[in-house]
Amino acid sequence: MNDDNFNQVEPNGKEPEEETRAILPPLSPTATAFIALIGIFLLYQVGGALLTIAIFGFDIEKADMNALRLLTAGGQILLMLLPTLVLAHYVYKQKTSFVLRTKKTSFKEAGLFIVGLILLLPVLQNFLAVQNFIIKKIADASPAIKSLTDLLDQLDKLVEKTYGGLLTAHSVLEGFLIITIVAVIPALCEETLFRGLVQKSFELKFKPHLSILITSIFFGLYHFNPYGLIALISLGAYFGFAAYMSESILVPMSLHFLNNLLSVLAYFILGSDELISSAPSKSDLVLPQLLGFFIFAALFFSYVYYLKKNYHKIVTIKKEET
Repeated sequence: MNDDNFNQVEPNGKEPEEETRAILPPLSPTATAFIALIGIFLLYQVGGALLTIAIFGFDIEKADMNALRLLTAGGQILLMLLPTLVLAHYVYKQKTSFVLRTKKTSFKEAGLFIVGLILLLPVLQNFLAVQNFIIKKIADASPAIKSLTDLLDQLDKLVEKTYGGLLTAHSVLEGFLIITIVAVIPALCEETLFRGLVQKSFELKFKPHLSILITSIFFGLYHFNPYGLIALISLGAYFGFAAYMSESILVPMSLHFLNNLLSVLAYFILGSDELISSAPSKSDLVLPQLLGFFIFAALFFSYVYYLKKNYHKIVTIKKEET
């Protein structure tokens, strides 16, 4: 690694800290990021799927849901979080906390990005409605595309059935268990991997916006959701932006947790399979969603621009007040 890899400007306009220049890993940052992405993909997605089939068989719907939930949680911790921490420590040694962005943050600081998330969610919801309307129209006009969308619909229904069972609570205690498994653990494990080790490794080699983009693309692909891919990439990009600006992994963890929590609570309250399905609906009404997309997109990008320009000034003022 040469010094050029560290000549990037921090969000506050200052040169990177001198300690960054002292990082001399046995692997290059780019190699580390791709080893993490590919290796943990094989461990968690492929290995986890094989383990699930070995324990419960192919008929997941008949599996004991609490056992499946615990296996899901254990898989994320043992096959995603643990390998991430081991690889980070092996490559970056005493700089592990720097790479994983373990800096403390305040609720007020995280709150700045939570506002952005609140504006982003309706952007993504409306985008999915418009996107799926377009996909439906194209599929209706093309037999080849229709065959492809029919296959994707079947995969989406399979995921829908699995998650529907995982999210169904019959008691308050079971509800808290679901929130822990679906919101808390993924936020901890996925953010440590993606916005911690992977994105920070890319940042040591590439410009921040490119590092965020590459990381968010892999974040979207990891979730195996063809219809929701662009929305997931966008969500991951915002998490990456929050991680870069705050330099604290706790901020994207908070955003990830809140996003998943809202989805779980919505399912608890409404109990609709449509909340966990991203397949095209049969509705031909798209104008309200298109209008909502542009309105909320304008609000969201205006807020992000304001936050990018004034973030460190705002944080400094808040720290002085406290």
